[in-house]
Order: sequence, then structure tokens, then C-alpha cells
Amino acid sequence: MIQFDDRGLLAVIVQDADSGRVLMHAYMNKEALKRTLEGPDAWFYSRSRQELWHKGETSGNFFKVIEVQQDCDGDAIVVQVNPVGPACHTEAESCFDTTVLDSALLEADGSTEKLGPGVIQELLDVINQRVAEKPEGSYTVSLIEEGPGRVAQKVVEEAGETAIASVSQTHDDVAAEMGDLLYHCMVLLASLKMPVDMVWEVLAKRRS
Repeated sequence: MIQFDDRGLLAVIVQDADSGRVLMHAYMNKEALKRTLEGPDAWFYSRSRQELWHKGETSGNFFKVIEVQQDCDGDAIVVQVNPVGPACHTEAESCFDTTVLDSALLEADGSTEKLGPGVIQELLDVINQRVAEKPEGSYTVSLIEEGPGRVAQKVVEEAGETAIASVSQTHDDVAAEMGDLLYHCMVLLASLKMPVDMVWEVLAKRRS
């Protein structure tokens, strides 16, 4: 029996049915699982957008479902697919495209430190949680309630402060200001109810 977690979500591993390569890790809710089992395409639940996600609907890179298997505890599944195009938003064949061998990624206690895009995704999850729960005293909630215009104004302010820091202050100052800028950019996306995947797709095209 399938066991969804306390958020109503189920961990999913997507695997190429022919090569056996792991393509992606994602989540499904009950509706996404139902649609996936009905076929022909795989569906997921986007935690950042808090909505159903039909993989390939915007990119054309669909997952054609071949088989769905659950683990012994029923709290995770493997979806074997025939991918139509690359699996990752970066246009890589698989989202698991980087080998973790750099010792610089290890902290003194030997654990791995999550850096880069993963931190942005965590921030997006927190922002969306604030929007959904509206905790009292939340700065994020107060910004969202003032509307996209006010958030956009904050983005302009933070961009200016980042530029000033870059020419007259320390690297620590630049990092702090740029962190503020990225945070307000993510809040602006939430305010516009705009999926962050649209930004990732643009960045992926600018790698050349």
C-alpha cells in the first residue's frame, strides 16, 4: 500500500527503462500518481509552485511511462520511462549529471554542505510556505500582501545596493547584498505566481 507523507507527498525516482539510468528525483501527490498510472505521461507535484506538474508540457520533454514500482515500505516509487528529450531543465540527459568528488564540499565533520541552486530551492519552498500559512509578523507575507509593485521596488533597491557594494565594499558585503537581492527576486516570483522553472529554462539557454 502506498504511504504518502504528512504533506501528502510521495518520493519518486525516475529511471530510463532502456538504460536503467536514474533521470530525476521528484514528488507526487495522489492526483499526480493517479494520472501517471493512467498514462501515457508522468505527472508530478511541484513543491515550489504548489501545483500539479505535467512533465514536458512546456518543454516538450515528456516522460512516457513504462512501469511503476513501489519499495517494500510503500513510501517511495520508481517510475520507469522512455524519455522524450533531456530530463533536466538544464538540457542534460539526467538531473544526476555531476559527480561529488570535490573535498571542498565537505565540512570539517565530514558531512556535505548543500550549496548553490539547492539553497535557492529551499528558499523558494520557505517563501511558498509563508504565503500558504501567512504566519503573523512574517516579512515575506507583508511584502506579498503589498503586491508585485512593492516587491519590484525592493528588487531595484537591492540591485542598487549590490552594485554599490561591488565597487566600494568587501566581498562579505557583496555576498550579503546579493543574498538580499536573490531573496527579493524569489519573493517577486511568488508575488507574480510565476513558476521558477521559466527562469531556469532561460539560464540553461545562456550557458553557451
